[in-house]
Amino acid sequence: MQYREDRKGTRLSVLGYGCLRFTRKNGRIDLEKAESEILEAIRGGVNYFDTAYVYHGSEAALGEILERNGLRERVYIATKLPHYLIKSKGGLERCFQEQLGRLRTDYVDYYLMHMLNDADTWEVLKEKGVQDWIEEKLRIGQIRNIGFSYHGNSENFKRLLDAYDWDFCQIQYNYMDEHTQAGRAGLLYAREKGIPVVIMEPLRGGKLVELLPKEAKELFARAEPKRSPAEWAFRWLWNQEGVTVVLSGMNSLKMVQENVRAAGEAKAGELTESDLELYERVRREIGKKVKVGCTACGYCMPCPQGIDIPGTFRCYNEMYTERPKVGKKEYMMTTAFRKKQNPASGCIRCGKCERLCPQHLEIRKELKAAAKELEDLRYRVMAWLVRSFRIWR
Repeated sequence: MQYREDRKGTRLSVLGYGCLRFTRKNGRIDLEKAESEILEAIRGGVNYFDTAYVYHGSEAALGEILERNGLRERVYIATKLPHYLIKSKGGLERCFQEQLGRLRTDYVDYYLMHMLNDADTWEVLKEKGVQDWIEEKLRIGQIRNIGFSYHGNSENFKRLLDAYDWDFCQIQYNYMDEHTQAGRAGLLYAREKGIPVVIMEPLRGGKLVELLPKEAKELFARAEPKRSPAEWAFRWLWNQEGVTVVLSGMNSLKMVQENVRAAGEAKAGELTESDLELYERVRREIGKKVKVGCTACGYCMPCPQGIDIPGTFRCYNEMYTERPKVGKKEYMMTTAFRKKQNPASGCIRCGKCERLCPQHLEIRKELKAAAKELEDLRYRVMAWLVRSFRIWR
């Protein structure tokens, strides 16, 4: 495992464990499976684990696994404050204490303001006493490092970096988002200021692996040395010195093992001109196919109408990255063949999803477009048959 240092000289594994995507069974985290994967990651040298208050069940699962295996002191826990839910300083403290309880710890190594997307919001939080509260927690050691996670443009990111003496930050960044969101400009600015950067969505929620267009997959398959699309994506990030930790939502032992191996080999500055040209060609192929840049982060959920927004966009994209038949079949199975049908056409345009979307997607517009293509005559007939014959009683 390779390690890079934060501002205080702490050695962090370049591969971090993202705890949003633990496998679930019947709506609950499969604790036994998550435990085997976490233990494998720690054996491989991973020491940074990222969760959040709003990742349902994630904090509690991580806390239980670390406690019963006696591993708390071997790892660094990062979790996030949902400041958008906090109305008072008292609420702030209650939320934090709840997180400590879930995590079964008395301190958090890396604490983030979740989805803090501009300096103006930080000023509002300061008026509520958040900064004073943070500084007290830093003083007594209940928080060891303070940062924020960010979705927005590079200029707002720079202003936010300048607004406080942050210990670290977290941004969405990958070879498709090089010049969107905080982007390379934001990464370089953070590096100039000496602020460590943690990377989320390195694979765009799997879009840079499973949903790559056939032509892009073939480009990677022909490339030398032989690497999976995921490894190519990770190595693009680790090639940059400004990147400190890359998070991966690992939910299989194979995934953990492959990522740990790559993280033990990859170094900054190793990619050749030929390698960089490969990424450019892959970008061009992806750009030709993908309809909606959804990363399946789930922040838009739950939809008041029960629409599976990320699932709809996944099927919509599959029509173009795979084959139309593939996307339509998957959509029919996941929306029409349900007791409570939840087609995209059921959108009432309330806009709740767009207010929460880190990618700032025009979700209502895209749902309408997706419904037009996915809900063809065959779909409507099948949905009617399912309802009429009450298949799901």
